[in-house]
Amino acid sequence: MGQEVSQSDFTREQRLTFRAKVLSDLDVFERMLEGSRFDFTRPLMGLEIELNLVDGDRLAPALINREVLTDLDEEDFQTEVGRYNIEMNVPPRPMAGDQAVRLERWLSQSLRRAGDAARGHDARVAAIGIVPTLMPELFEGSWLSDGMRYQALNDSLIRERGEGFELDIHGPTGERVSSYHDTIGPLSGCTSVQLHQQVTPQDFPFYWNGASIISSVQVALGANSPYLFGKRLWAESRIPLFTQMTDTRSIELKHQGVRPRAYFGNGWITSIFDLFEENVRSFPALLPETSDEDPVQVLESGGVPSLKDLKLHNGTVWRWNRPIYDTIQGVPHLRVENRVLPAGPTVVDMVANACFYYGLLEAATSSGRPIWTKMPFATAEKNFMDAARNGISSTHTWPGFGTVPVVDLVSNHLLNVADDGLAALGLRREVRSHFLSVIEGRCQNRQNGASWQIETTETFEAAGYSREDALREMFRIYMDHSEDNLPVHSWPVPTVEALKTAAAAEE
Repeated sequence: MGQEVSQSDFTREQRLTFRAKVLSDLDVFERMLEGSRFDFTRPLMGLEIELNLVDGDRLAPALINREVLTDLDEEDFQTEVGRYNIEMNVPPRPMAGDQAVRLERWLSQSLRRAGDAARGHDARVAAIGIVPTLMPELFEGSWLSDGMRYQALNDSLIRERGEGFELDIHGPTGERVSSYHDTIGPLSGCTSVQLHQQVTPQDFPFYWNGASIISSVQVALGANSPYLFGKRLWAESRIPLFTQMTDTRSIELKHQGVRPRAYFGNGWITSIFDLFEENVRSFPALLPETSDEDPVQVLESGGVPSLKDLKLHNGTVWRWNRPIYDTIQGVPHLRVENRVLPAGPTVVDMVANACFYYGLLEAATSSGRPIWTKMPFATAEKNFMDAARNGISSTHTWPGFGTVPVVDLVSNHLLNVADDGLAALGLRREVRSHFLSVIEGRCQNRQNGASWQIETTETFEAAGYSREDALREMFRIYMDHSEDNLPVHSWPVPTVEALKTAAAAEE
C-alpha cells in the first residue's frame, strides 16, 4: 500500500518545506552509507502479492475489499488502490534448504483463507496481472479504496499532470485501447508480485544492475496480462498501463525528454545513492506531507533516522527495480524491490518465478565478470520492452548468444545459471529441480499465462462466442486451474469441437 498520509490537498508552503526535508534526508542518507552499519546477516527474500476480488457469477471486479479484509482479520493482508484489490505480504525468509516448498505451502494456505473470506461475500480471489473482465465503466462509480493515501495519490497525479490521463496501447493484431480517464482508476487494474532482496550498501549496485538485466527474462516467461478493457494488447499489458497511468508529463515535457515516474532506469549505477539522488533531483513531490523527524539530530545523537520524508517520496517513483531504505527495530537495511512480474497464474508458478529470479540474481552478482559490463543499458531496456510486448515469443540480445528466442536462451543457458545461483544460496537440489522444471515446462510448451489466455479466448471466439463471453469463460477456466495450483504450462486449451459440443448439450 505504501506510506499513509493524513490529507489529500497540499499548500505551496508544505511543498517547499517537504522539499527541504527530503534534501536533508538525502544528505543524512549519504552520511549513513559512508559510516553506518546496515543490517545484513544472510540473504533474505520477501514477497508482496497484489490480488483481485471478483464476483462468483460474472467474474467481474467485486468492490468489497474492506468487507473481505474485515472478515479475514489478518495483518498479512491489506487494501490496495481499487476496492477490488487486496495485497498479501510474505514475511522475509532465506532462499535455502526447503524454504521454497515452505513458501508454496504458506502462500497456498493464506490464499485459501482469503478465498474463504471472499466466498462469504459471493466472491473469489484472483491472482492475475489484469482481470480480463475489467471494463472502464467500473471507474464511473466508487472504485477507490478507503484510505487517505489513495485519494491523495489520485489528486496529486492529476494535479501534477494538469489534466486527465490518456491511455493509448496498441496490440500486435491491431487492437487498441485509446481512452481518456479523469482519475487513476485503470491503474488499479495492475496487480503484481514484488520480490525483495536485502543487500549491503556495497553490493546494492551489483544487485540492482543484475535485476535490471534479468527483468526482461522474468517478463517474457511470466507474462500474464494480455487483455485490457476487452482488447488484446501486449503480453504483459501491465507495463504500459502502469507507465501511462502514473505519467505526470504533459505532451510538451515528453518531447523535451523528461522521464516518466514509472520507468526502466537511466543507466547502470555505482551506488544506491545514485537512484535516491535522481528521485530527489528529477521528480516533484506528489505527497508532500512532512514528518517531525530531524534526521541530522537523530544521526548525530547516535540514533538511526527513519528518513520518512525520503521514503515517502521514493514511494512515488516507480522504477521497475526500485531501491528501498527501511528500518526494523532501529536497525537500517537496504533492499532491491523487483516489480516487473504480474500476479499468478498459480502459487506454484509464482514460487517458481521467485526461485528463477533469485537464482539468476545470485549467479549474476557472484561469478566472473558482471554481465552488465557486457551489455549496453539500452539493450537491456530493449529486451524488457520486447518481452512486455511479445512475452514468451520474444527474442533477446544476450552476451555470447547474439539475438535469440527467449525460450532457447532460458532452456539452453539460464536454467543452469539459475540452478547454480540457488545452489549457492543453499536451496536443496530436489527443491531447485522441482521449481525450475516449472520454468523449463513453459519453454518446452511455449505456454505461459498470457499465451494460454490468448489461445483459449480465441478458441471460444472461433466456437461462436462474443469477445465478452469468451473472456469470461476463459477466466472461469483460469480461476479453476489457478485454485487447483496446476502450473500454467500444463493447462490444456479447449478445442473448438469440444466447446461446440458442450454448448449443444446445454441447449
